[in-house]
Amino acid sequence: MKNLVSALVYTALSLGAITGATAAYADLDAAALLREGDMKKLVIHEVPEATSNAQFDLADGAGKTSLEAWRGKYVLLNFWATWCAPCRKEMPMLSELQTEFGGEDFEVLTIATGRNSPAGIQKFFEETGISNLPRHQDPKQALASQMGIFGLPITVLIDPEGREIARLRGDADWSSDSAKAILATILGRNS
Repeated sequence: MKNLVSALVYTALSLGAITGATAAYADLDAAALLREGDMKKLVIHEVPEATSNAQFDLADGAGKTSLEAWRGKYVLLNFWATWCAPCRKEMPMLSELQTEFGGEDFEVLTIATGRNSPAGIQKFFEETGISNLPRHQDPKQALASQMGIFGLPITVLIDPEGREIARLRGDADWSSDSAKAILATILGRNS
């Protein structure tokens, strides 16, 4: 009997080590069940995908960076443009997500891709009442191209290891209960 108990404990510990590495993906499985409305367009990957190390421009000419700067937190990366009507509709909802969920473990990152002047981006943010999201740019579309961004808007969910775990093509109601429940589940905030 003692050997049986020892074997069961060993097996449980072994499984715990294996499932610990995939705990985040159990949360993704739970999050997938919460997709309703526009969130049905959110494709959650079975296996995380590599992102890009291409550099993009920080807002206000503050230099260049890459997605590596956001390692250690979940990132909702939104590719958009000033001329994109669905982007104008969606941006205030992304701002709301940043207000509600932003912090040490999560950030909404917005990157205007293609030809968008800094003045045009500033005007877009003023007209849509956005003050809590970055105005970064990918003018030569290096990041967008390497990440397979064709058409706008596209939103990519990146895990703390810098891997793409989900993608939504087109605009979505990011202020919906479904969107917030998905993020809360992934971030482990469902208490």
